[in-house]
Amino acid sequence: MSTSVIEPGTRLAGRYRLEERISDSGGSSLWKAIDEILARAVAVRTFDPEFPRIGEVVTSARAASRLTDPRLTQVFDADDSGESAYVVSEWVAGETLEGMLSKAPLEPGRAATLLYEAAEAIAAAHAAGISHLCLTPRDLVWTTGGTVKLLGVATDAVLADRHSDDPAGDDVRGLGRMLYAALTAHWPGDESDSALPAAPSADGVPYAPRQVQAGISQAVDAIVCRCLGIGGEPLTSPAELAKALRGVPRTPLPLFAGLGHAPPAPRPTAQRRPAAPPAAPSTQAATQPHQPPGHDRHQASSHVPPPRTRAPQGGFPAQGAAASTRTAPAHKRGAHGGGSGPLGNRALLAVAAAALTVIVGIGAWALSNSGGDGGRDDGTVADQGQQNPQPQPTVVKLKPQGISAFQDSRPTNQDTSIGKDLKTVIDGRPAGDWETQSYANTNFGNYSKGLGVLLDMGRPVEIDNIKIHSPVEGGTLQVKVGESPSLGALKAVGQQTPNGDQITITASPRVTGQYVLVWFTKLPPSPPKGRLGEVTVYGTAG
Repeated sequence: MSTSVIEPGTRLAGRYRLEERISDSGGSSLWKAIDEILARAVAVRTFDPEFPRIGEVVTSARAASRLTDPRLTQVFDADDSGESAYVVSEWVAGETLEGMLSKAPLEPGRAATLLYEAAEAIAAAHAAGISHLCLTPRDLVWTTGGTVKLLGVATDAVLADRHSDDPAGDDVRGLGRMLYAALTAHWPGDESDSALPAAPSADGVPYAPRQVQAGISQAVDAIVCRCLGIGGEPLTSPAELAKALRGVPRTPLPLFAGLGHAPPAPRPTAQRRPAAPPAAPSTQAATQPHQPPGHDRHQASSHVPPPRTRAPQGGFPAQGAAASTRTAPAHKRGAHGGGSGPLGNRALLAVAAAALTVIVGIGAWALSNSGGDGGRDDGTVADQGQQNPQPQPTVVKLKPQGISAFQDSRPTNQDTSIGKDLKTVIDGRPAGDWETQSYANTNFGNYSKGLGVLLDMGRPVEIDNIKIHSPVEGGTLQVKVGESPSLGALKAVGQQTPNGDQITITASPRVTGQYVLVWFTKLPPSPPKGRLGEVTVYGTAG
């Protein structure tokens, strides 16, 4: 039961110091706080004494704390036994999907990848018996570290007092609406769930994404419609959505670069109608998740959506706009204007003739004094401004000169399995045999921080991308590049979650190094064992 007054500076459990109140509504408050024992920022939710579901929120938070997927916000602590109940979770810094879309729609390949990651994360929660039920563009964050994070799993539904007889269906519809928004920058759900413009619709049914934004493939469009129940066989679970998105072209997400935006497309007019009249959505499909009181995305740096201003050329402000729009004042016409009378015209002609004479003289002087710098054997002068640009180096498959096992493990708990079958990782066959030993959990049983392989390219090379075949699903594969094989000299290029097939990690911008580390920093959950089939490095020789 919460009875004490909560204010900035309050310490909970003797360690969580509340610093900034992010929101205060619906009977609970959200704070940015500091865990003074671990010296890190955390998010803390506190409750008013009359909030009726404190025990339910704490119970749900404890259930969410057992989730291991790194794309789900981690819950660190939850307690309602003292005078002040609280829930402590990971502080997530980054930009929400809603914030990204205030500029323009995402490029379709990036949108598909982003929602594929989100669908996999929600599918992992469902596998543990936990759902979200309140998914909006404010729940998905692209972090400053280049990863996807989903906020509010388990707890948001309790805060909003939302229940469902079909949680898988509700969440797949929520994910479908988020994918629709990512592709079009329009929201097809309840207006209270997003500040984005409402999706254009006919008779209450939203237009298909392809009718709102150009450049969306038929396959991705069909997936969105199946999620929303407006065409095709409905998708019934986040796992089905993840499987469907796995089969469409997706653009790898960069580690730190922006996600990329699609060119703007005009909003359809009221006369436009879908090519084929969509079936009327079912009652469940038409039901939108209700926004919980105080339901905000505090962890993301863009928790307050910016004003919706449309900038030219895909949403980005024009550089030097002030200079490009400045004009000289128009001169008055007439005897005193000096601009249009006969005398004014003769004066202008005289000035132009004098200027032309000077230009011709300077040009002749330049030609006569050019020496041998620009001359040809026939006595003519080469046009220095017409030289062809240097061709860009071609990206090719690079062959490693060596490979070794790599681990950041306790000296007494070295993984001896990773030194076997190393050559199968670079033999050109996707079905390699390299694997780690099995561990008690996805964090290597707390014996290691990472396990993988280190490729020696033989000399410094410029790396464009790395393709990784892995037969496992889940966990985190990271790529690091450096001039030295020591861990401290290797810099992170990117990371992704293995999907059971091939993933591509792109260096944006390209990086140069002799050593390429590909390793698991988190193991897949079932079973907790890492496996690699083939690693292929593409780039140019240094």
